[in-house]
Amino acid sequence: MVGNNVSHSKRRTKRRFHVNLFKKKFFMPEAGRWINLTVSAAGLRTINKNGIEKALIDAKAKGYYK
Repeated sequence: MVGNNVSHSKRRTKRRFHVNLFKKKFFMPEAGRWINLTVSAAGLRTINKNGIEKALIDAKAKGYYK
């Protein structure tokens, strides 16, 4: 997404809004292995709430993860 930085004198310069992504390592107890994922802050909250297995199943169904 793009937008403007607006100074005190109301001058506008272009800026970008970047996605809040993290590289995280998760342990999957059912598989007994670690996986590396790049997830957003909202994705981390989903994983903490539902668990890594359910989050991966939902992500595959939505086409976010292959």
